[in-house]
Amino acid sequence: MPQDSTDFTEATAAPRITMVSKPGCHLCDEARAVIERVAADLGVGWVERSIEDDPALKEQYWEQIPVTFVDGRQHDYWRVDETRLRSALTGPQ
Repeated sequence: MPQDSTDFTEATAAPRITMVSKPGCHLCDEARAVIERVAADLGVGWVERSIEDDPALKEQYWEQIPVTFVDGRQHDYWRVDETRLRSALTGPQ
């Protein structure tokens, strides 16, 4: 069965944070810095996907870039709140 390209709920040991971004996006640069810091502090993996590489992501999220997902669920868009991200990663799952 083909998987939807916007499905971030894989049950494997996938990175817990996914950031959907685009090239030349200053908000993406800011979000990336927060995600890198939090992920490093908590020992959590993360991955970045560009809307330029995936038409389905571009169609769905181009107005909200950057978009962050935690454990497959949309968490934030435009800006990443560091405290809120830490809480999402350390709270009950």
